[in-house]
Amino acid sequence: MNRASIETALDEDLRLSVGAMQRAALRAREIARQTATALVISQNGVLELLQPDQISTPVTSEQEHAADHKTS
Repeated sequence: MNRASIETALDEDLRLSVGAMQRAALRAREIARQTATALVISQNGVLELLQPDQISTPVTSEQEHAADHKTS
């Protein structure tokens, strides 16, 4: 297995995938809270069900970048 950081990959799509996954996770939390839907996460190899009142969406630089990301 390659132990190099994914952020140093030669493939641009692979390099940018970390940020895309972080934006997707933030958006999933937002939607789960807005729709009162539980969110399933894996933490330390254990699946957990988070109820809407347990879901936090911290403001991060990734969240700010996600807000700037436009789709057509």
